[in-house]
Amino acid sequence: MKKKILIVGGTGFIGYHLALKAKKKGWNVTSISSKPPKKLRFIPKIKYIICDISKKKLLQKKINKSYDYVVNLGGYVDHSKKKKTYNSHYLGCKNLTKIFMKKPPKSFVQMGSCIEYGFNQSPQKETIKTNIKNLKSVYGQAKLKATNHLINLFEKNKFPSIIFRLYLTYGPKQEVNRFLPIIIDGCLKNEKFRCSSGKQLRDFVHVYDVIGAIFKSLNNKKAFGEIINIGSGKPQKIKNVILLIRKIIGKGGPQFGKIKLRKDEILKLYPNINKARKKINWTPKIDFNRGLKGTILYYKNLYN
Repeated sequence: MKKKILIVGGTGFIGYHLALKAKKKGWNVTSISSKPPKKLRFIPKIKYIICDISKKKLLQKKINKSYDYVVNLGGYVDHSKKKKTYNSHYLGCKNLTKIFMKKPPKSFVQMGSCIEYGFNQSPQKETIKTNIKNLKSVYGQAKLKATNHLINLFEKNKFPSIIFRLYLTYGPKQEVNRFLPIIIDGCLKNEKFRCSSGKQLRDFVHVYDVIGAIFKSLNNKKAFGEIINIGSGKPQKIKNVILLIRKIIGKGGPQFGKIKLRKDEILKLYPNINKARKKINWTPKIDFNRGLKGTILYYKNLYN
């Protein structure tokens, strides 16, 4: 029997790569998302379901079969729309678990966020407890509520939930609305672009490594009911990253200090990843320089 996986948010950046990998393994892949896939991320022979996961009754009608694995990458991307952000990231997760409580999958993987740690000091460990009132963003609050809900379900009902707290993911086929693609795009077009002083430290993890972590967690009972950081564990200074991109491409004009840091800007944001190694036998394989060069090559080829 072919394994069946449901990828919530399967038309997104990480969802696309996960769906492609599962398809290559010969699995039956179903994607559920609020919009159909863009041409760039369409994969033949995958079932695409269009549904807003925050609408429980509609979701129940759309999900009418059981799956071996469910991976929840769903949620509204534009975090300025607070109600949609909250509903998709928290209520959407809650609705999914209600549907699968009667017949749980072997694993339910929830993609959380490092933002759930708030202002807690880096390197951030999974043992840190965050007060939801201290989180400034609705996105962070919704993600933390989803995490707490899933841990509670595991403790009370042994629901096979696994929560990944993800750091900055990058790689091919990411839309140009995230930090690295924006900088790469600006340099490839030889534009002058405004940026901050760049003194922030951030952690970047390649999408292929994230996909590897997801597959290592499936069927792994040691990970059930656990929060696990997924990152490189090797923070990069933002200014150095921008200069490295400019060096690799050979053009582009970053204007440092033209954008002021937010008052609530977290200057150091990176994880301790020891738990990922212990619980799911995972460590990142793709060095940042190599991953960055491959990502730049992808965008170069798009423009040629």
